[in-house]
Amino acid sequence: MSELQTQKQEIFDFVKTMLGGGMVEVELDPAHYEVALSRALGRYRQRSDNSVEESYLFLPIIPDENSYTLPNEVIEVRQIFRRSVGSRSGGGDGGTVFEPFNLAYTNTYLLASSNMGGLATYDMFAQYQEMVGRMFGAFIEFKWNPVTKVLTLLQRPRSNETLMLFAYNYRPDSQLFLDYKSKEWIKSWTLAQCKYMLGEARSKFNTVAGPQGGTTLNGDTLKAEAQAEMDKLDQELATQIAGGKGYSFTIG
Repeated sequence: MSELQTQKQEIFDFVKTMLGGGMVEVELDPAHYEVALSRALGRYRQRSDNSVEESYLFLPIIPDENSYTLPNEVIEVRQIFRRSVGSRSGGGDGGTVFEPFNLAYTNTYLLASSNMGGLATYDMFAQYQEMVGRMFGAFIEFKWNPVTKVLTLLQRPRSNETLMLFAYNYRPDSQLFLDYKSKEWIKSWTLAQCKYMLGEARSKFNTVAGPQGGTTLNGDTLKAEAQAEMDKLDQELATQIAGGKGYSFTIG
């Protein structure tokens, strides 16, 4: 059994035990537990920024190709970085072959010489490089479709080049199951969802006939308890209890 399956099974065992499994019959199949956990993950990913993380991706581009399909885990592309500041003509490094991550030479050259003006000159030189980048194609405009996961470059590539993408992507399920903030929330929502499904099934047959006049099932009670728990868990997401980047401005 994989680590992910083991983590999921721990949640299923917790839910079954909390519903009285082992003492009474719990009328849920494995598919019901899977659906409840899937619903919990979907709810958490929809409403909590703790379910995403910043990442950097490398995208090789080819000449005359503007559209690229990224993995499904990527939910937003924020910025694209190039290795050069200049034109799209030339070799694979593009244009002037200026490496923004190789500023050690520039730093040593400018700061070591007493005739270069020290930090002030270095600051002006850095601003000059940024201005050249804005004017001659260091920054690539793009369009991102979060549904199809298609990244469209609004400039036609002229040569083979590797871009670096600053993006947001979903955290893997295995990390959410281990995170102390999200783990308890997911377990609680899965339990509430299973309880609601049990209540839905039992409310359809409210009374079971028997020799002593029959037995009344607790379907409506289970549904009411489950709904109250889910409302509370939604409120926890709104107040960042289940993880997040902190409070922001709230209107209303």
